[in-house]
Amino acid sequence: MGYQAEFAKSGCKCRLKGGLLYLFMALLPLSPAVAGEFSVTPVRLYMTPQDRAIAVTVTNEGNQPLVMQADLYSWKQKPGGADELTLTEDIFLSPPIIKLAPKARQVVRLARLKSAMPAEQLTYRMIMREVPEAASASADLQLNIALAFSLPVFITPPGAKAQLACGVEKVADNTIKAVCANTGNAHSYPIAFSLIGDNGREIANRDSGAYILPGIKRDFELKRAEGSIPGGKAKLSVTLVDGSKQSFDVTIPDMRPAVQ
Repeated sequence: MGYQAEFAKSGCKCRLKGGLLYLFMALLPLSPAVAGEFSVTPVRLYMTPQDRAIAVTVTNEGNQPLVMQADLYSWKQKPGGADELTLTEDIFLSPPIIKLAPKARQVVRLARLKSAMPAEQLTYRMIMREVPEAASASADLQLNIALAFSLPVFITPPGAKAQLACGVEKVADNTIKAVCANTGNAHSYPIAFSLIGDNGREIANRDSGAYILPGIKRDFELKRAEGSIPGGKAKLSVTLVDGSKQSFDVTIPDMRPAVQ
């Protein structure tokens, strides 16, 4: 989902400001609707195997009471990068149900039950959902919209790190795909890609990316706005979520018509 924090939605808008994830509703023009408005910090949760718990702050930014419920999932990825979530009891949120008065905030604890040292980074997702029934009933209420957000949770042993390797494949005259594999033992999160020609000029770019968990390979399309992408040597620059960049020497194949 690129650099924006992850969230599930139904008519929802999201903005990230100062480390806070703000979620708020755009009211549908033809149907009266109601939903909460809240923020959460931090937007990514990092733990070490020695940590027993970390703090998460949820704030009700709206003028109505808000009730949230949390579920925790083990987070894996299928080949190609599609997420695979499985309910887990390895970690839990205390309390699992949060009741917030208007403009109130609450600090909750994300706790880990297992204390064994993992060989690689453990990855989870915490999905917190608004309980729409908690909203006060109204005579003109026709639509009740529930918000939800999904936060990544990383438990990282000492020395664990990502190892990213990227190449390119040409899929159309004006389009290539960057194919990136993470052979390390911690996640990688590229957020932008830039294809630089042999003359130093940018040929194509992409300003969004996605998580790549250990052992996973996934691809990202880059399109040139005008004209074709020429074959030959180039560099693929990958920007990671921490602001660092990695550069890979690549060769773009020609796409010439087959000889009849």
